[in-house]
Amino acid sequence: MLKFGPSEQCHDGPKASMAGHSKWANIQHRKGRQDEKRGRIWTRLIKEITVAARLGGGDAAINPRLRLAIDKAKDQNMPADNIKRAIDRGTGSLEGVNYEEIRYEGYGVNGAAVLVDCLTDNRTRTVADVRHAFSKFGGNLGTDGSVAYLFKHCGQFLFAPGTSEDNVMEAALEAGADDVISDDEGGIEVTCNPHDFSHVKERLLAAGLKADVEGIVMKPMTEVELSGEDAAKMQKLLDAIENLDDVQDVYTSAVLS
Repeated sequence: MLKFGPSEQCHDGPKASMAGHSKWANIQHRKGRQDEKRGRIWTRLIKEITVAARLGGGDAAINPRLRLAIDKAKDQNMPADNIKRAIDRGTGSLEGVNYEEIRYEGYGVNGAAVLVDCLTDNRTRTVADVRHAFSKFGGNLGTDGSVAYLFKHCGQFLFAPGTSEDNVMEAALEAGADDVISDDEGGIEVTCNPHDFSHVKERLLAAGLKADVEGIVMKPMTEVELSGEDAAKMQKLLDAIENLDDVQDVYTSAVLS
């Protein structure tokens, strides 16, 4: 899942705006690093499907979180049998591990905010691993609420430079999206209420617009731009956290150049 988005908040009403500076290269860089870890993605998706089914039931038609997780799994070419087993473990039809959702908050280089979402069967192990990663690479694990207020929970769709802004604008606003934001390189971001994500996605696809990156994310409302040695240090911190087995997603206010 994408970790960076432009700095504007998800607003109550639709509008178009400029992000103020280029973000697309940074987004693609992060996405590329995630793609390199594709072998880990199935494991994380299976966990997410299992938890989604446990919390909201095994019917994707009435469980939006499960539907989103299944869509992600299909995008990663996960076999239907794997998906079904994960759902069955979540609903109790099959025995399986009972995962707990935990969010950790902390600070990276120059006070950049970091949110870490985990699914774990051992809270003690997970917090120790996350704290170690922060401390080893120049960050600090914070308390609950220390940085979460700096992020907005929203649906996010990112389109590569060259996509027609007019087409995206028309389809997104008709679908009830909150914002359509262009950056200096021509990348376009659409944001929406998390509950509207599936509807907005369907309307965008119906208009022939498939986002390059999409998901329900914690979007930073302010950003910390890092370059040179600071950016390299922050990248090491993010990589260390993302490589932990219990970590599902990492979000940060850092923009690395």
